[in-house]
Amino acid sequence: MASLNALLDRWRGDLGAWAIPEAITSAVTESPWVLPREMFARRADRRARNPGGPSYERAWEALAPTGTVLDVGSGAGAACLPLAPRAAAVTAVDGDERMLGLLSERASAIGLDLRTVAGRWPDVAAQLPPADVVTCHHVAYNVPDIEPFLVALDNHARRRVVIEITTVHPLTSLSPLWLRFHGLTRPTGPTAADLLAILSEMGLKARHTEWSRPAEAEYATFAELADVTRRRLCLPPERVSEVEAALLDMGMRRERPGDLGSSGRDLVTIWWEGTA
Repeated sequence: MASLNALLDRWRGDLGAWAIPEAITSAVTESPWVLPREMFARRADRRARNPGGPSYERAWEALAPTGTVLDVGSGAGAACLPLAPRAAAVTAVDGDERMLGLLSERASAIGLDLRTVAGRWPDVAAQLPPADVVTCHHVAYNVPDIEPFLVALDNHARRRVVIEITTVHPLTSLSPLWLRFHGLTRPTGPTAADLLAILSEMGLKARHTEWSRPAEAEYATFAELADVTRRRLCLPPERVSEVEAALLDMGMRRERPGDLGSSGRDLVTIWWEGTA
């Protein structure tokens, strides 16, 4: 228990270190934490058209021949929509009701039986019955209190839990820009290895696969990428041309404007058999 508590404390502390100093956030009016919903919708559409990768495969095999899905932090459906051919029903949980609306539109178009629940996990967990497969993509780094989050995932999976996260914190790729524009050194943790250590100490027999997804054009235009990056860096609109130059210096391509926080990143798929 002492070892688990130490790991949990480090996870919580590492995530807390990503807070942006008030002296920087107070100088702008736009939130640095909001991404365009259209980006998530485009990502979900791509995954639904061309399903693949270890996270999809581990969920797909556990659904055979059919089964129910609980998608925690669903966004517009990048994790659950590719599973539709085997999904008897899907429950999607997300804190953004407009994001759930985007998922509902896509589910309706393909005749997927979908229930949406607006709220944070595990706050809403008690409202929901178990599912055969629980998916949770790119959410863990947003959860400081990770133990009850993981326990609730496990308790809601009859067959399997499948988590997908980046190998390192997804905003690590922005660290050179924070140093360039603000002279601010950003954290390096937590990492997927930290999450795996926590799962092991919790007694959950998780397996994992490390893999990479090719870079994708996450944004409609390079200008959109630059503007989102500017807001992430707490810079005013008049400095967007400086951000464009910095992105080009980092090797970003105008014809393939990928998201610095996710696209082309090294990923880890983590899965274990549930206990529901």
